[in-house]
Amino acid sequence: MTNSRNPLVIDVQGLRKSFGAAKAPALRDINLQVRRGEMVALLGASGSGKSTLLRHLSGLHRADAGSRSVVNILGRELQSGGRLAGDVRASRAKLATVFQQFNLVERLPVMTNVLAGALHRLPLWRGLLGLFPRAEQQRAYAALARVGIEACAWQRASTLSGGQQQRAAISRALVQGAEIILADEPIASLDPESSRRVMSLLAELNRELGVTVLVSLHQVDYAFAFCPRTVALRQGQVVFDGPTQDLTPVRLRELYGSQIDELITPVSPGLAPAVPAQSPSYSLDGLRAA
Repeated sequence: MTNSRNPLVIDVQGLRKSFGAAKAPALRDINLQVRRGEMVALLGASGSGKSTLLRHLSGLHRADAGSRSVVNILGRELQSGGRLAGDVRASRAKLATVFQQFNLVERLPVMTNVLAGALHRLPLWRGLLGLFPRAEQQRAYAALARVGIEACAWQRASTLSGGQQQRAAISRALVQGAEIILADEPIASLDPESSRRVMSLLAELNRELGVTVLVSLHQVDYAFAFCPRTVALRQGQVVFDGPTQDLTPVRLRELYGSQIDELITPVSPGLAPAVPAQSPSYSLDGLRAA
């Protein structure tokens, strides 16, 4: 299952989750393995279980008690049978989540928000007083420069555009030193140009720094443009796991039926496919006409 050159960094076995008094199933026996350095799209319509799955990977949700569910992150057990591991914080330190709504403290400067990524390395009193060492401040500025918003470092986070706030959130993940980024619908509330920039940035971090990226999407065109592999969910189950190029219009229609309209958006200018040139042709018109 693993090797020294490309070990598993996410390993999920039999993940089950139900909600409410009626125990409505949200995840049904999910098995998922992601290797170091992959960039994977988690595709699905609303309610398919994408966000619920990502929250289990970060330990924000627990699997059903008594189940045989196991989640391992970077070779360490994060949770098993609905119980979090005692050293869960050690796993979380190397894993960052980028949320749809950015999760920035809007009244604080961008720099302070980004420095929050360093808190796991610092004594509690430094974090409470906001006394960050110079080395951490330099790291944060470098992270902001990498995503192209260093000029905004001392602005209130509320003054940034949505795309800039998402890039600030990614900067925070860089300061954290994350080896895995879980991006939960990071472009859902952004305009097409900002969406392209955010996805391009995630792809750059994956390609140049080797950060493993698992990004949930409901736009098929962005999966084709940036993610060589796609895991598709429907009603809490994995219905496809393989090369994105294999998701032909006919296959997508078979998987999602009438839900396909949620997964197609007008192709944004400048999107370049990340899949090999010999992959099957992809057409939104073909999806609509199927």
